[in-house]
Amino acid sequence: MLKTEYIEYRDGDAVLEAYIAYDEDAGAEKPCVLIGHDWAGRRENACAAAERMAELGYVGFAVDIYGKGVFGKDGDSDGNAALMKPFADDRTLLRRRMQAALKAARSLSQVDGSNIGAVGYCFGGMAVLELARSGADVKGVASVHGLLAKGDATAHDIQASILCLHGHDDPMVPPEQVMAFESEMTAADVDWQVHVYGGTCHAFTNPAANSPDFGAVYSQTANIRAEQALANFFRELFEDTPPLDIAP
Repeated sequence: MLKTEYIEYRDGDAVLEAYIAYDEDAGAEKPCVLIGHDWAGRRENACAAAERMAELGYVGFAVDIYGKGVFGKDGDSDGNAALMKPFADDRTLLRRRMQAALKAARSLSQVDGSNIGAVGYCFGGMAVLELARSGADVKGVASVHGLLAKGDATAHDIQASILCLHGHDDPMVPPEQVMAFESEMTAADVDWQVHVYGGTCHAFTNPAANSPDFGAVYSQTANIRAEQALANFFRELFEDTPPLDIAP
């Protein structure tokens, strides 16, 4: 049976509140997937993603980067950008918030601490990539219509496999940023993938995204493809299962 709950954790003096989802009937410890939220905070989309991870047999842990009770609003671009900006500008701070979430997830009795991954959406994509760039001991991270440009924080040896799911027509992540990211990952000798969906804009997994002028538009087709790609990615990471069971 699916169980969900809120838990408090801290990054220094900052009080944070995660949303976790898991099968309470599962006796053994399970792999855990951290969920990085978009620029509006740990709201319903991040919580729903945690529940989807629980349905796949993992513990879903929706991270809180901004602080307990701090949320943006749909359609409030200026307000949401103001919430995101301190963390986009200070990648060391962003990494610290993600590492606090990782520590909190590892402390849960339901979690197999040796099997942890992460997926992030939009701003959350940046967050999980910074977790990987910090050298954190996680199996893999996935960025979904995430921001790929690196900041000024020192890059450490990346231990995680990397998956990026990207809309070709995303104005916030132009092709040159994608190319720079691919070059960064190749130079770091990382196991990386970039899946590019044609005719697809930013925020393509969010059903509420309907702003062509802003470049954020939901795509049912790309969303379905992304969910399948994520399921395959985490299955391969946690279950040591090849992407395709094809006999030689």
